Amino acid sequence: MRQIVKIASVLSVALWITGCDQKPENMGPQERGPMEVGAITIAAKPQSILVELPGRSKAYLEAEVRPQVSGIIMNRGFVEGKDVEKGQSLYQIDSATYKAALVSAKADLKSAEASLVSAKAKALRFKKLVKLNSISEQDYDEADAAYKEALARVTVAEAAINTASINLEYTEVRAPISGRIGKSSVTAGALVTASQTDTLATIQQLDPINIEITQSSAQLLRLKSQMKDGQLKASENAGVKLILEDGSTYGHDGLLQFAEVSVNENTGSVILRAEFPNPDGLLMPGMYVRAVLNTGTDPEAILVPQRAITRNTKGQAVAMVITDGKVASRIVTTAQVIDNQWRITEGLNVGDQLIVEGLQKIRPGAPVKAGPLVADKKPQAQQQK
Repeated sequence: MRQIVKIASVLSVALWITGCDQKPENMGPQERGPMEVGAITIAAKPQSILVELPGRSKAYLEAEVRPQVSGIIMNRGFVEGKDVEKGQSLYQIDSATYKAALVSAKADLKSAEASLVSAKAKALRFKKLVKLNSISEQDYDEADAAYKEALARVTVAEAAINTASINLEYTEVRAPISGRIGKSSVTAGALVTASQTDTLATIQQLDPINIEITQSSAQLLRLKSQMKDGQLKASENAGVKLILEDGSTYGHDGLLQFAEVSVNENTGSVILRAEFPNPDGLLMPGMYVRAVLNTGTDPEAILVPQRAITRNTKGQAVAMVITDGKVASRIVTTAQVIDNQWRITEGLNVGDQLIVEGLQKIRPGAPVKAGPLVADKKPQAQQQK
């Protein structure tokens, strides 16, 4: 009897263990539905292609003030760092010697004119006498030459007066352009010379102001190639925006005015010039800025969220798409980032289902089901509440 009880106990334990090893059929992986992932359908739309390039501000006009005559500076007629008008007196050079030179030149002219009257009368008188054979031809020739020499001395005297007048005028150094003048390198009492290389001051016109933008020749060639192939269309908007050194956006838009026709051999870049209004004087020459240019329009741009693109071990950009209900890996080519989205130039087509959320839970070949993104679910959840 005891032996029968032992056998029954062993059988019941074995059955219990066997029952525990068996799982419900609905728990098997084969019976689970495909995993739901957040996906979007690829669509194309026209998109302006913006590039951000480094640049520096430069005065629209710049004039270095130098003396054109020598002398002692008597006074200065401007305040350093303030605006000056074209023609305004900046420096006064001692003019005493130049006034004396002008008076002397005028006296020389009077003397030359007096000599001219006498020489002219003699030449006319000799002209009549030579016709009557009262004097020799040589006497007439000498009288005529003296007249012409006197005439030339008058012209020389007039030129000397003109030169003396110009030199006297140059004793007052005037502003060649309107703008803001910098610090003065001389004070009253300083000796300046007409041939000196040092500037007295520098005037810069700052409204409008120029921005010189640097663009690599390789990037320029790439853009031209894309336009030639029809990937980009030339933009009618030549507007330029500026990002200042502190990260803020400048309040005025500029216009692209000029592109250099040669490439800098040292840097491999070309210079673009844009003109910006500067009514408040916020932009100063030499400031570093970032210029945002509209280089063209992609008529069928494909933009995808940045988080949907990963990198493989080779550094290639990879996108996960849904093909026939399964995950497929695609190598794609990325271009610019526009509003936190990659612009894709190769690898994705219109109508593809791109997986954006749930990438860490899938692998190529795994069955998946496309669902809305988390951002698309939030409004529905709020409506249910």
